[in-house]
Amino acid sequence: MDATDRPATGPTDRPATGPTTIFSMLHRTFGDPVMEAAWSETATIEGWLRTEAALSLAQAEVGDLDPAWARAIADVCTIDAIDVPALWAGMANVGYPILGVVRQLSERLPAGPSGVVHYGATTQDIMDTGFALQLRDALDRLDALVDLFGDALAAGAERYADLVMAGRTHGQQAVPTTLGAKLAIFLRQAARVRADLAAVRPEVCVLSLYGAGGSSAAFGANAERVRAVMAPMLGLATPDGPRHAARDAFAAYGAACARAAALCTRLAREVIDLSRTEIGEIGEAGGHHRGASSTMPQKANPIDSEMVLGMAVTAADLSGSLYRAMEVQQERSAGEWQIEWHVLPQVSCLVAGALMIAARIVTGLAVHPERMAANLAAEQGRTIAEAYMFVLAPTLGREQAHDVVYEAAVRSKRDGVDLRAALIEVSGRSPADIPALTPADWLGDSAAQTAAAVAAWREGRRA
Repeated sequence: MDATDRPATGPTDRPATGPTTIFSMLHRTFGDPVMEAAWSETATIEGWLRTEAALSLAQAEVGDLDPAWARAIADVCTIDAIDVPALWAGMANVGYPILGVVRQLSERLPAGPSGVVHYGATTQDIMDTGFALQLRDALDRLDALVDLFGDALAAGAERYADLVMAGRTHGQQAVPTTLGAKLAIFLRQAARVRADLAAVRPEVCVLSLYGAGGSSAAFGANAERVRAVMAPMLGLATPDGPRHAARDAFAAYGAACARAAALCTRLAREVIDLSRTEIGEIGEAGGHHRGASSTMPQKANPIDSEMVLGMAVTAADLSGSLYRAMEVQQERSAGEWQIEWHVLPQVSCLVAGALMIAARIVTGLAVHPERMAANLAAEQGRTIAEAYMFVLAPTLGREQAHDVVYEAAVRSKRDGVDLRAALIEVSGRSPADIPALTPADWLGDSAAQTAAAVAAWREGRRA
């Protein structure tokens, strides 16, 4: 069969029972049910219905609509009033769902109210306001998940504030740090993510109601009053102007989600790397067949961290397409808006799943102090080379001290001897002049930094 013989396919070939749902193993197994409910088919349609109901009630309050008619419209704006398969079938023809919503509601109303459903509004008013309602719920959930993640990090930072381990730069042991100090850095990032989400909330939780081209012409003289009444009905902010073509707020939401996703990615990579057989300093919580291999019985793969990577990297990449959705020409989109329909739910759900699992990783983190000590010991004191440089610097000067310690470090590696012993030999100094230091002696203000990060997080939680 060549291409010309193939039967045509299209939206009308969809099953009459409803829209096709693409199965995602990530969402199904590792997704956050609360966030996914906020972006469900039902929640999406109910957002439009709540908007239509509030529009009628607000118009009645300012005198533009008969109060009894408005009440009748509001009463019929329930999900039970919508033939969902018919709604999507109609959208496949029209391109947008709100005409179908309005027609179905009108058919359930008597003469009078049936003629004033959706009065003055345009499709994007209803859908953008529905998005605002869903984004408010999404932000509530993201806030809760960031708090869960941050609380786990704060508890870990406190618990391991004095647990010395190798700090690493460029993938190699560098100077000593503590596990608490490491977690405190993640904690400060979580605090900034929380601030990002708070900052974007007033930008996206905003009513949209400006009519076909943004002029409010179809709403008449009371347009501003209708918006002022309608916004608090829905728990949204009153807009400062039409946003049909100005999509920067949604891009800002995507950026906040991308930042949260990148934080989760960094944590997951850290856990994967430090749980490697050759390092083995931390790992995920264990359990029967947890992370098991189908063919290698000894394996316990860092499965939660892997799922975080799958979700968070995808979310961060997807969020960038929201900047493309800003490329709207003239007063209304000709395709850019549709990017948001797909990306906003996906990014929200992927980031929520990543945050939920990241919190679980930190809460159940398996910590192996003996491996941390052994890995430090394997460097034979070279992780505190910087400390010895500053022991010698007051008499030799920093640069000469650096060169002396460098030569000692090379000899320590080459001959397999302790750095201090090599340094005594290279420098020609008495052992009394070269103190016997340990990694715990070169932690600087790590403890203070950790305590400050935990205090700042908890203060932010109370605010």
